[in-house]
Amino acid sequence: SLTVPQQKAFMNYLYSHPEYEGWKPVITVLIGTGMRIGECFGLRWEDIDMKKRTISVNHNITYRKIEKGGENLHVNTPKTQAGWRTIPMIQEVYDAFLEEYQIQLITGFCEQEIEGFRGFIFTSSNQTVTLPSEVNKAIHKIAEAYNKEETALAKKERREPLLLPKFSAHHLRHTFCTRFCENETNI
Repeated sequence: SLTVPQQKAFMNYLYSHPEYEGWKPVITVLIGTGMRIGECFGLRWEDIDMKKRTISVNHNITYRKIEKGGENLHVNTPKTQAGWRTIPMIQEVYDAFLEEYQIQLITGFCEQEIEGFRGFIFTSSNQTVTLPSEVNKAIHKIAEAYNKEETALAKKERREPLLLPKFSAHHLRHTFCTRFCENETNI
């Protein structure tokens, strides 16, 4: 998982650079809920209760590449009873969903249907479900840009840089769990 300083540096960089604006909501939801990436990308607007500030996790999307260059998306139910759950929204996650909704009012909502499921929240620019590889590429790009800027700034200020490791969306789940355990006495 990311350390507290690394997490703050990554999120501050994400939020202060407009070129990454479109990635803020999904990354905030991933790090603020601890959901698996397939659970997050499987979320539909009907799975979100903005009044109660809860998220219903009742299915996920799995993605597999097909040998001939295609892709195959499936909707699955959680593997275990514990996988079916309701997650409370912290303020940042609530705000991220509001921001994503506002973005989609302008860019359009997801038009893709997967095995009878529609209305997915996190979409690509062509109104299809975001793929894990897309968010992982974005995370790597953001971390690389941060590290480059931080290295130059630290050199100028004659200090050790606070660099981000190479990490993926799954590390955001580990980061959430680590922060949760650090701050909750009754796990």
